[in-house]
Amino acid sequence: MTNLIQKTLIALLFIGSSQAYALSVNQMAPDFTLPSSAKQNIRLAELRGQVVMLNFWATWCNPCRVEIPHLQDLYSQYEDIGFTVIGVNIDNNKTKAAKMARNLGARFPILFDNTQTVSKLYSIKAMPFTLLIDRDGKIREIFYGYKPGYEKKYSAAIRKLLRE
Repeated sequence: MTNLIQKTLIALLFIGSSQAYALSVNQMAPDFTLPSSAKQNIRLAELRGQVVMLNFWATWCNPCRVEIPHLQDLYSQYEDIGFTVIGVNIDNNKTKAAKMARNLGARFPILFDNTQTVSKLYSIKAMPFTLLIDRDGKIREIFYGYKPGYEKKYSAAIRKLLRE
């Protein structure tokens, strides 16, 4: 298959009036800005220069509850050397989401996508949904769902990207 055809196949899709991307490894992560639990907006593009783990989650998602403490461990382990975790909650209730994140020990930034605009932009098809984005803003890994042991895969991928 030619490169042009491949690029065409992963071109923009449209869901209603919202753009959505058929995500693929090595493409630029779609930029967005969302409010955070710290009452400030965070824009993905402003994190260039860091390795970013972008994790979409919800309060009703049991695997998300199991995964969040592992994400906090990764954040604590690598944040001083150019890594961050950004949790994107898709619930309508910000207060409930912030409380759950706090109770699970998440100290990484939590963003709120209560209109699911960014979730549609990223064509979320599983929960949780996790991407690793390199220092240049390119998607390097995509993980659907969560199973025990994924944190080992995450750690290996993070270390690889931090060495680049």
